[in-house]
Amino acid sequence: MAMRQFCTFRVGGELFGIGVERVQEVINYQQMTPIPFSSALRGLINLRGQIIVAIDLRTRLQMEERPADQAPMNVVLRSEEGAVSLLVDEICDVVNVTEQTFEAVPVTMRAAFKEIISGVHKLDKDLMLVLDAQRAIDVGVEMSEVNSVEHAVSHGVSN
Repeated sequence: MAMRQFCTFRVGGELFGIGVERVQEVINYQQMTPIPFSSALRGLINLRGQIIVAIDLRTRLQMEERPADQAPMNVVLRSEEGAVSLLVDEICDVVNVTEQTFEAVPVTMRAAFKEIISGVHKLDKDLMLVLDAQRAIDVGVEMSEVNSVEHAVSHGVSN
């Protein structure tokens, strides 16, 4: 029976998991340069000289805004386009699961969740929603638009 490891985190009280092989690192909140005219794309982060896009999972999942006094955490993922940060509420543990605890996406789940969830794992005391990393970071924005903002930020041009 094959074991899989998931990095887990909470967004709006829900427990999510993403395969550890997709996670580059987990870091505290970082200052961002906002991306104008975008909702889920919250901004660009300078991570040790590398400019990466930050996507707010609350917005992506059509949840209410994060309280102003609560700073998000960053789950930095490896993607085909490079590193991307998911803004989450709280970082949890790395959990081990088997195929026996896996189930399909519940039909009662909200459409915004169904769009980026590939299934669920029943844990002892919780339900872990398995995040499809590629679908989660696909926010319908052309990467050329993001790249032009990244270029301006890296060359000191402010918005």
